[in-house]
Amino acid sequence: MSGKLYGVGLGPGDPSLMTVRAVEVIAEADVIAYHSARHGRSIARSIAAKHLRDDHIEEALVYPVTTETTDHPGGYQGAIDDFYAEASARLAAHLEAGRTVAVLAEGDPLFYGSYMHMHKRLADRFDTEVIPGVTSVSAAAARLGTPLAEGEEVLTILPGTLPEEELTARLASTDAAVVMKLGRTFPKVRRALEGSGRLGAARYVERATMAGERLAELAEVDAESVPYFSVAVLPSRADAEPAAPAPESAGEVVVVGTGPAGPLWLTPETRGALAAADDLVGYTTYLDRVPVRPGQRRHGSDNRVEAERAEFALQLAGRGRRVAVVSGGDPGVFAMATAVLEAASQDAYADVPVRVLPGVTAANAAAARAGAPLGHDYATISLSDRLKPWEVIAERLRAAASADLVLALYNPGSRSRTWQVGKARELLLEHRAPDTPVVVARDVGGADERVRVVRLAELDPAEVDMRTILLVGSSQTRAVRRGDGEEVVWTPRRYPET
Repeated sequence: MSGKLYGVGLGPGDPSLMTVRAVEVIAEADVIAYHSARHGRSIARSIAAKHLRDDHIEEALVYPVTTETTDHPGGYQGAIDDFYAEASARLAAHLEAGRTVAVLAEGDPLFYGSYMHMHKRLADRFDTEVIPGVTSVSAAAARLGTPLAEGEEVLTILPGTLPEEELTARLASTDAAVVMKLGRTFPKVRRALEGSGRLGAARYVERATMAGERLAELAEVDAESVPYFSVAVLPSRADAEPAAPAPESAGEVVVVGTGPAGPLWLTPETRGALAAADDLVGYTTYLDRVPVRPGQRRHGSDNRVEAERAEFALQLAGRGRRVAVVSGGDPGVFAMATAVLEAASQDAYADVPVRVLPGVTAANAAAARAGAPLGHDYATISLSDRLKPWEVIAERLRAAASADLVLALYNPGSRSRTWQVGKARELLLEHRAPDTPVVVARDVGGADERVRVVRLAELDPAEVDMRTILLVGSSQTRAVRRGDGEEVVWTPRRYPET
């Protein structure tokens, strides 16, 4: 009869934080296995040392390499794969002989632990039980005495081995975070925290609950002193003190695009800017897409006061506030970036920093839902005649249509503008075939999303409102019904020679 395999979580280092079940399993086991580097010392064994018996069979699973190079023909990964295969075979021999095997693991066995590699190779062949343990994440928070996440906050766990740009993006977009595996990655992690604007809030925990424990502000830690067994912590923001007014030079305006709908369309950079802002300014409908954060002020207004909204944001920034002006879609496409930059060009605001962060445009979102209608050259035109005469719109429609460009038509209609779509259809039919595909996309990404493909001659103005965007194909645009019955629209990248 085969023995049983246990993955035993030992907790973060203090032997008193081992669970009762972990102690029981170690006491009952025939074989105690643990990983170590080539020096032979095992942190896992040292944690469990007082529970080991003289008659325990010990299996030291010694890594052939850790951070050094290897001459293995498969490189580092090849050497590690061979080691895991050999180590699991050694444990399997004990299990087949009917012995109970306890594999010791610091923290939790299935959380960035070495045990999982044994588990994946043996659990389908032998009776197995995993004993959870207190993780280094929980230990670090406990030692700091700081909540990690509260309410609806999101906690992100990151390995410091990620590329710096990926670390920066994820740190910018989350509420709270713990970065594991520091050591040699510390300089990169520090730069990522600084790049995401989170360095000031970051804490450093080294060897939590163990001898040599150290707690510090991460910004003050010397990179040369950082071991592998340390973590960076961005704790909960829920009870953070509201930001004090910064020096006048520290204020800025960041114009952000929320995409066409909700959180799925936000970029990590935009999430970070929204989270870091002292004040949010925008059209109320767009502000409602942004989660409420403690200490953050929200200034909602009507959609028709863009100039006033822009000046208000610049005035706040001039007083040292970090202000995010919230736009739908991309802020530079018929949206708030222009209004902010126009106001910022006045002498009174010349010294206020302004940044514009891109967002997913309504045209891109609608095109993706329909297929690839914007696959070749295209023009973007607003049908709203509130800020420019219809004669200008008509001239641009004719010019773009005669150039055989795909058209993305924004702001096609509203309650007070009901005739523009019909007139635009007439103008386009002078240059396009009646069966030209038109994507009619309403509320893309929202609860009322509806995307249809009609023919230009059949475009019904009554079905178009301010939440709709129209994508009108060129002479080359194709609408093809595929095997599943879905009609996809695409414009070839190759244009026929004349």
